[in-house]
This record gives sequence, structure tokens and C-alpha cells, in this order.
Amino acid sequence: MVDVRRHFLDLIRQDGVRLAPELAAAFEAVPREVFVPEGFHRRDGGWVAPADPEFLPTVYRNDVLVTKMNGDVPVSSSSQPSLMAIMLEALDVRPGMRVLEIGAGTGYNAALLATLGAEVTSVDVQEDVAARARSALARAGITGVRVAAGDGYRGDPDSRYDRIIVTVGVAGLSPHWFEQLTPDGLVIAPVEHAGHHPVLSARPGGPMTAAVVCSSGFMSATGPLGARHAGSHPPSAGELAELTEAAPARWSPPLKTTGYRDLWFAAGAWHGRVTLATLPGHLVLLDRDRTGGAVVLPDGSILAGGVEAERYTADAVTLIDRWWRLGRPSMRSWRIDLALDGDPAAPIWVPRGFTIERRET
Repeated sequence: MVDVRRHFLDLIRQDGVRLAPELAAAFEAVPREVFVPEGFHRRDGGWVAPADPEFLPTVYRNDVLVTKMNGDVPVSSSSQPSLMAIMLEALDVRPGMRVLEIGAGTGYNAALLATLGAEVTSVDVQEDVAARARSALARAGITGVRVAAGDGYRGDPDSRYDRIIVTVGVAGLSPHWFEQLTPDGLVIAPVEHAGHHPVLSARPGGPMTAAVVCSSGFMSATGPLGARHAGSHPPSAGELAELTEAAPARWSPPLKTTGYRDLWFAAGAWHGRVTLATLPGHLVLLDRDRTGGAVVLPDGSILAGGVEAERYTADAVTLIDRWWRLGRPSMRSWRIDLALDGDPAAPIWVPRGFTIERRET
């Protein structure tokens, strides 16, 4: 088992993820399998049970483990470990800190935080998810974590925290979280943008701004934390109308995943119709009928369809040229201005303005 967990660390590091010694030790010490005692769903929808030969090898892959579905929609999981590592590094947790976690999941992330020396309160809106996380933490012998069923939007009104980490995709940041932070506190949260959830970091006080930590894709929150607002992009699109090539490839080799996501982020900052086309799984400028538009591929070619194909192709070319002309800025180059919007009865801080603070070559 020790060798399996050491290999697990190598898998987490494969994409250049930095693991501080303390965080590496936490990943090596906390038994992930304890947090999925009944099994989990494969990406193909099949179920992996603890008795299956692939159970442990799959647990210790660098992959998400889906533990609860609502029909065909995943509603609880253990996140991809490399993403967890990036978020935990950004959280900058030190022993003795009080951490509020929004979204308990399996309890595994809270266990890592506790192993780093934090005192953790984890809140999940799903009572059964909270109960299972609580049981898993007890089985793993993890202390210093309190799991409560409750409304993540409200956080934990009776306490103050040094750090807040959000493990569900949200449309914006709750004002309650900033009220519950110490003056030098920090929020790390995946916030919806153009069909994905870039992880943002934000601090209380002063003009409300955020910086990008990394790209990600999370399950989306419901209620006030998932409310649509004036800057919301269209929801992800399903199968589009027949697409044909509208512009040839621009780059050889194609953009790597990181570069493509950087282009995607910029396109979303500049155009309100950018979102995710689940088929074929790329950046799309979605038309108003949600049946066509222009899909931008990693090689810069454009596929288009629908009655407004020509218009959206032109918009896509303009976005690509603008990003290239500005030196292909990474998503971490941007400053995001936040404004209160969403449900008037329960507002959230949402992205409202985007500024490139540095250019990269």
C-alpha cells in the first residue's frame, strides 16, 4: 500500500503540479479508499465496488471518483487529486489555521487539510453526503474536522476562519464568506466562466477583485450559489447542428491543453456567448437558438453551423487574433473585478470586469 501511495504522488506531479513536502506527506498518509467505502462510478458510468480487482488501482489514479448521481448528473465526488493539490497549495494552510470547507464530498479533502494541521469545518447541503463524510473521517481516524449539513451560501455564521475553500462550482462568492474571514483571510473557489470553473482566489476588504489559480471543471451548485446573473454565459451546449469547416487550421502543432484553456478564458472574457460544446467537447460561440454557432478547435480551425454561422465565425476569428496579438496571455495573467449580482434576496460576488495585468510571450 505504501508503494501504491508513492506512485500516486508521482501521478499527481505528472502535469507539473507542485507538492510541498507537507502536502506530499498528507497525500501519502491519508487512505483515499476509506472515503469511498461503497465504491464509485467509472467515467463510463459503470460501478466499481471494493471487491473488484480494479478498485484500489483506480482509487489511486489521478482521477475524479463520482460517488453519487441524480439520474445522469453527478452530484457528489472525490475531486481529481492534482486539482485538489493545486487548490490546497493556493490556500496556503499552516498548522493551527481554521478552515471552512464548502462542499464536504467524501471527506477526503477535509482529511488532507486536517493532516496539514488545520482545524476544519466542512458544510454540505446534502445531509446524506455529510453523514457519509463524517463516517469516513471517523474510520480513517482523522480528528479536527467537524462536518455539518447546511447551506453553503451562509457558511458558518457563528465562527471566524483564516481560510475558506469551495469544492463545488459556483456562479459567484457569498458575501457571508468574507464576513466570516479574518482580515488576512483567503477564499479559494471555482467560479463559473464560459462553461468551466476557473479556480479564483479572493481576499476580504478593499475593491473586490480575484486572481485565477488554475482551470477546472466542477459539479455546479444549486440555490443562490448557482444563480444566473447579468454576466452569465450560456449553459453548456449539447449536440449542435451539423458543423462544417468555416476557417482552416492556424497552428501546427495544435495548442496544448493549457494554451487552449488560456484562449478559452480570454474568449469568455471578451464574448458573452462563449461556453462549452459537450459534443465535440470544445470552445463554442453558441447562437441564440443554442443549436449552432462556431466551434474553435485547438489547432485554430473553426467549425460552424446554424443560421448565424457566418456571424459567429467572424467573431471567433476576431477573438483568436486578439488573443494572439496580445501575446497569448495565460488565464493567470488576468485580474477579475467582482460585483454583487445574482438572486437579489441572496446576492453573490460575480465576475464583472476582466483586465490583463501582464503579458506573456
